[in-house]
Amino acid sequence: MTSSPSGLPPQQAKPPRALRMAVAGSVILMIGAGAMFYYASQQAQKKRQANNSAETVVTIHPKSCEPNAITVPAGKNAFRIVNASERAVEWEILDGVLVIEERENIAPGLSQIINANLQPGDYAITCGLLSNPRGTLHVTATAESDAAAKARPSMVAFIGPLSEYRVYLSTRSSALIRAVNDLQQAIESGDLAAAQQAYAPARAAYQRIAPAAQRLAELDNAINARADYFEKREQDPGFSGFHRIEFGLFSQKSVEGLAPVVQKLQADIASLKEQLLAQSIAPEQLASMVVRNMRSLADIRSNGEEERYSHLDVNGFAANLEGTRKVIELLRPLLAKTSGEVLKKIDDATTALDDQLLMLKTDNGFTPYDQVSTEQRKHIADKAKALADALEGIDPALGLTGL
Repeated sequence: MTSSPSGLPPQQAKPPRALRMAVAGSVILMIGAGAMFYYASQQAQKKRQANNSAETVVTIHPKSCEPNAITVPAGKNAFRIVNASERAVEWEILDGVLVIEERENIAPGLSQIINANLQPGDYAITCGLLSNPRGTLHVTATAESDAAAKARPSMVAFIGPLSEYRVYLSTRSSALIRAVNDLQQAIESGDLAAAQQAYAPARAAYQRIAPAAQRLAELDNAINARADYFEKREQDPGFSGFHRIEFGLFSQKSVEGLAPVVQKLQADIASLKEQLLAQSIAPEQLASMVVRNMRSLADIRSNGEEERYSHLDVNGFAANLEGTRKVIELLRPLLAKTSGEVLKKIDDATTALDDQLLMLKTDNGFTPYDQVSTEQRKHIADKAKALADALEGIDPALGLTGL
């Protein structure tokens, strides 16, 4: 290597001016992009915070909820339920014995949103396991809720549908009592095969009135609660009702110990009929009951959680659809007068779900759910969701969207 006269290495040639300008421009662009990214991230964070401020966050711990005393204004409220326990849980808003809104099967470490349109008053809230203490929800009146109450439509047009639905609940409850009696006789006679055969019609009889029965929190928990909601699951002394019998018949394959369980179930079913006929139903609750039932089917039960031992899920889905159709038929004359478009969407969605279930029909009922493919389950869920979405158009069409 040659040296300069001074003995120092020769200076490197300076980069061309255009190259220096290009490098400087790249740096400026990088700084600008970083600034834009920072601004966008800050705006997104503000947006998330704004959205979260409209939500009431409730965290479910293994033995308690935080907070467990809540105050919100009347109207539309969003509750984000965070499951900080180690098992799937549910959260409910109760008006006395009646379920106003609920979210089931919230997985550990995850959260779900409950949207509730609440009237002024005081409510109870459940907290995960059935043994956990309940909380309180106080809903304060607003100018909007007072105005909505004054604008409520005349109830005269709904007398017929509500009366007919009460008759439907009475006849279907009587059918449920008879079906559970058949199940009880089979269990008490020690006939496992007969008991397994009697379980399906008894379960379907309950699912036909499930939208109304699920409003009665205590009785529904006694009749229909899954093992997940008890501290010791299947081994918990409080685990009873249909799913305790299902566990014995189809998992343990035995009728041993089921006689007192089915006797209690029969007593609870008799109480259920009394309560269903004693409780008044507001017009807007007809639609909200079946909407909630279809959303439960779409979001939770379509994964096979409901009948995990017997795999009779489709049997129950078809019975749910039958109960939903009854409500649709009762409201059809009113919907035909006010919104034929809403009625058509409901009919199309009902037919689509029915057709999907009929694909699984067999000579002996329906295909066991453990033999239903993931794709078929998704189709059922999608069509149940579409029906729930269509059914949500009922209240606005009938002027029942106010508090």
